[in-house]
This record gives sequence, structure tokens and C-alpha cells, in this order.
Amino acid sequence: MEFLEGITQRRVKTTRLEVAYLEAGEGNAPTVVLVHGNVSCSWFFEETMLVLVGSGYHVYAPDMRGYGDSEGLPLDATRGVKDFSDDLYSFVEALQIPKFHLFGWSLGGNIVMEYTIAHPETVSSLVLQAAGSPYGFGGTQGPDGTPNYPDFAGAGGGLVNPEFLQRLKDNDRSTDAPNSPRNVLNSFYFKPPFKAAPEREEVFVSAMLNIKKGDENYPGDFVASPNWPGLAAGTKGDNNSLSPAYINQAGLADISPKPAILWLRGDSDQIVADASLFDMGTLGQLGAVPGWPGAEIFPPQPMVTQLRTLLDKYQGNGGSYTEEILVDCGHSPHIEKAEEVNKLLLEFFGSH
Repeated sequence: MEFLEGITQRRVKTTRLEVAYLEAGEGNAPTVVLVHGNVSCSWFFEETMLVLVGSGYHVYAPDMRGYGDSEGLPLDATRGVKDFSDDLYSFVEALQIPKFHLFGWSLGGNIVMEYTIAHPETVSSLVLQAAGSPYGFGGTQGPDGTPNYPDFAGAGGGLVNPEFLQRLKDNDRSTDAPNSPRNVLNSFYFKPPFKAAPEREEVFVSAMLNIKKGDENYPGDFVASPNWPGLAAGTKGDNNSLSPAYINQAGLADISPKPAILWLRGDSDQIVADASLFDMGTLGQLGAVPGWPGAEIFPPQPMVTQLRTLLDKYQGNGGSYTEEILVDCGHSPHIEKAEEVNKLLLEFFGSH
């Protein structure tokens, strides 16, 4: 894999695993750490890294366990995303980065929230881009993440589209079907008709394919449930780490110190939304999954509302946050609306 000029891939053995990461910039400059989301890796950040370096920052983008070129250790989903956030802490410790600006995208948003709950004193400022709900992905309702069922059915590794998963396993780079990784990239990561430059699209597809697949990583295992839609989270793997059975980040509101937070999201995000097309509640309501028990029992998860409610509590407890909505934008604002996002990032980092 060749990276853009000015970016170097390195590896470091931490106390937990071997981490591959991209680095750019000078060692004595203010530091930014970028954390990627699900079915992606650090390679999605190259252009952003170069813009930040050009404005005087030293930037790191690690691959999380099982993603990119990092070690593919099993993930214990019963800890929520704490395996990921502990890995991140071991990474910054190994590189002796005492304090830094922290950016998390999608699943990476949940990882950096978990990291900040545990280590707020190390975070100069926090950026949440298209971040997931603090109560995980699927299986809850209401602004405070009330579970739909006691076993949290409707979340976890069993809900991933089987054709998409098989095409990942087959290293499919085609446009043969709606669920090919390339078509998912262009239909859901980005809002059509946006498309990255052809050479960058190839990098992004490669990043999607370069993940460790299976019960212990992506997407994880699952168990049968007597509750709709008949599946609940297992105990292993990435998507189970986002089950509300295991993740609850409401404690973010109570941390001290409280770094300033910038929340970036696209107005047309179909992945993290109050009616996500990847959420069983939305799919049931649309008739795409049979047997939906109705909105009183299993409504679409209000993911955006749940995060905003938590950030309002954060602000009420003495913190500060700013919500920026990118117009005509999907799940990847730093790529789709790069100029606007780069301006927001530089202003935000510069003021903190």
C-alpha cells in the first residue's frame, strides 16, 4: 500500500497489541489523533492528515485491532468498546503522547468517548464525527436509551447483511450488487451523487476489505432470542461491542476535566440517524423485516437524539459542545465536505 506523500505508515508494539498507524508532521507540534469507524481504517484520513500538518499539527491515525494492518486480536464485546479504548490508551502511552486533540468517526466516536471517560486529563479537545449513540447501535428507544427488551434483542453481530459480509470475505471490489462493499461505500458512507476520485475510491474499498472477519472480530457472534427480530448479541466481536447490553456511555456527562466537544454530522447520514437504514426498528417500520411488533415496542432508535441529550447534560454539568450539521452530506463529512470540515477542525483545535 502506497500512501500520500508526507504520510508514513509505522508499527508499534504496545502493552496490548501491535498497532499499525499513519503519521505525519513534526514531533514538537500540537498533536491530533484520528480514530476510524467500522469497516474502514486509518487510510480514510490521509487527506485530512495533510491539511492538519500543513497548519502545524503532528497527526497520528492508528488502525484499531482487527482493522487495517494492526494485529487482529479477538475482541471481548462484553466490555463494550473498552478493548478498543484501552488499545488506544496503550498506543498513546507507547508513543509518549501526554495530551492531544482526539477525533473519532462513527464507531470511532464511541471509542473516543469511552477513552475520554477513562482519561479526560489527556484530551485537549474532542471531535465526534457521525458518532454512534452512547447507548450503542440498535435495541433501545427514547432519549436516554431505554432497552426495548430485557435481552437487548435487535442489536449485535447477527444483524449484519449476510451478502455484504460474504462479499467482504470474498474481497469483492465489484459493482455487481447493491451490497458490494464499493456500492455500500458510495450509497451509505457517502451521500449520492458524491464520489471520491477514482484512485481514492480504490484506497477506501481496500480499507473496507482489509479487516479481520469472523466471530471474534467483524461482525461477531450472535444468539437466538424469543424477541423480535429473533437475534441478540453474542459476546465477541466488533458489532456486539455496540450492543446496549454492554455499552453505556452516559458517564461522559460527569467526567472532570471536561474537554470542549465539536460534534460534526451530515444532514443525510443514513447509518447514524434517528431513522437509520441499518437499524432494525427502521427496517421493521418500512416492512423490510417481517414481524415488526410496532413503534411502541421497537421504534427506530433515535441515535442522534440520544447523543444530543447526553451532550446537553455534559453542557449542563459545566462542559461545552458545538453541533455542526453539514448540509447535503452523508456519513463521512471529512471526505464529502472536506473544505468545510477542515476549516471547522482548524478553528476548533486552534481555540483549544
